[in-house]
Amino acid sequence: MDLRLGGKTVLITGASQGIGAGLARAFAEEGCHLILTARSIDKLEALRAEIAASHPASEIRLVPCDLTETGAAERLCEMAGDIDILVNNAGVIPSGSLFDVDEAKWRAGWELKVYGYINLCRLYYPRMKAAGGGVIINNIGNGGEISDPRYIAGAVGNASLMAFTRALGGSSLDDGIRVVGVNPGPVDTDRIYNMLKKRAVDLYGDEARFGELAKTYPLGRPAHVHEITDLIVFLASFRSGYTSGTIMTVDGGIASRRSIV
Repeated sequence: MDLRLGGKTVLITGASQGIGAGLARAFAEEGCHLILTARSIDKLEALRAEIAASHPASEIRLVPCDLTETGAAERLCEMAGDIDILVNNAGVIPSGSLFDVDEAKWRAGWELKVYGYINLCRLYYPRMKAAGGGVIINNIGNGGEISDPRYIAGAVGNASLMAFTRALGGSSLDDGIRVVGVNPGPVDTDRIYNMLKKRAVDLYGDEARFGELAKTYPLGRPAHVHEITDLIVFLASFRSGYTSGTIMTVDGGIASRRSIV
């Protein structure tokens, strides 16, 4: 299937690892030019070298920055310039109950993910409108659908981003812009295993039993990274041109079971 993404410029936040790095590889396979941002310049440089070796036609620019710093989003926008596709992916909101996550950790998690997504949408929406259109994909997470009290900061933050995506994307096609959210469930990255180890300590007093929790997932495993990134690439393409103001959940049915594990 030809997605007609060749030559498009994609800005991916949180691109140094996990889903973000997978997105960089997937968009490069479609012939896109990449602007990758994250806090770790070393990881970004290693990723650029890997992608450049297999996809030499893709232009890859690195803009290392910390989106929690005042003015960072504006600096990123200025340095990146005009883009066709924005993928908001940066940010990890800590797990734990209301009494596990103190105010400082709660605010820090929201500053990067919730406000980070909102700020970049605010900056890039008018630029895309002036250019005649664009696509914004918000990588959110199924925690916003489940409302697990043991992931309360993430549940509330993700639910906020879901509402934000629907509100912004509901009328954005009037300006030639599509705004879509994706809610991954557990994905085969370091983050999910760290969360499972913490949960295993809470439940069993032994982090080594995290594998027992992973086996409760659909198919007995987390999602493969490509099962998330392939969807995002498709949603960014013209073949999904009538999709806006909605959320796609990819969690094997976990949200319908009403349990995070």
